[in-house]
Amino acid sequence: MKIKSWLPKIIIIAGIVVLGIGIWQIMNVSSKTNETLDKAKQLVAKNQVNPPKGNHKGENSPASIGDTIGILEIPRIKAELAIVEGTDEDDLEKGVGHYRGSSLPAEHGQIVLSGHRDTVFRRLGELKIDDSLIIQNSKGSYKYKITHTKIVDSKDTSIITLQKQNEELIVTTCYPFRYIGNAPKRYIIYAKPS
Repeated sequence: MKIKSWLPKIIIIAGIVVLGIGIWQIMNVSSKTNETLDKAKQLVAKNQVNPPKGNHKGENSPASIGDTIGILEIPRIKAELAIVEGTDEDDLEKGVGHYRGSSLPAEHGQIVLSGHRDTVFRRLGELKIDDSLIIQNSKGSYKYKITHTKIVDSKDTSIITLQKQNEELIVTTCYPFRYIGNAPKRYIIYAKPS
């Protein structure tokens, strides 16, 4: 008899705890992404004051895992997102992850960026063919145009070729966008320099 009277209270308390944890996680990620975006803006601003000299073609990123390396601007959805070197969970909490070993803009290879569908890439599904994606870093500003999209199985790694012949930007996130838990697929955006 006593268990029945306590059960609703236990359920309410458990619900409040789960809700509190969820709110804390959202605020924590938001704080990290805002802090990283501020660092990215400083990095880009330095380039505008003192542009780098020389040819940077073919140089690999000297950044360490977790370093802020630039900004991804998505005009259609009015998004300005920090790009961080690396795609581990800690890196993706700070912003969009640059896949280690993939090219950087102007290196004439495959640039791979990844992000969480429930944080930085929440509105990625609103993008359309011919929309622009702009990468800004310490070396300049680079504009890309979306050519096509694709949905693949989460275990399909064939999209990451790390080719070095033609410049292309690949943006990936989990799919479906509103899925709860580990999503079974990946949403891929392909873009070319414009």
